[in-house]
Amino acid sequence: QVQLVESGGGSVQAGDSLRLSCTASGLTFSTYAMGWFRQAPGKERIFVAAVDWSSDNGWYEDSVKGRFTISRDNAKNTVYLQMNSLKPEDTAVYLCTGRPYTVLRDIESWDYWGQGTQVTVSS
Repeated sequence: QVQLVESGGGSVQAGDSLRLSCTASGLTFSTYAMGWFRQAPGKERIFVAAVDWSSDNGWYEDSVKGRFTISRDNAKNTVYLQMNSLKPEDTAVYLCTGRPYTVLRDIESWDYWGQGTQVTVSS
């Protein structure tokens, strides 16, 4: 049984930083691309960032480029999302996801999902 468990969300001020973590179990983590999507109230779930199975090269949604960094630690079965210079528009539930090997941006391509962690940024 695959489980993805997120942590690290919270309430912060604009300009602050947060680091989200997602620890996976029940899959061969090193062979999975891992990603983060986010969903704001009343809006669709959208791609934020992802890293493929073989490297730390990240893919990012345009609005977070230069502010967010995704990384993975295969020894800990964990993927991280370092979020700097947070803005109120970053407020959302952030969900961890995984799929075999390669990154795809469309939501339908991802196989497993966590429950999400809330990030709230106030101005």
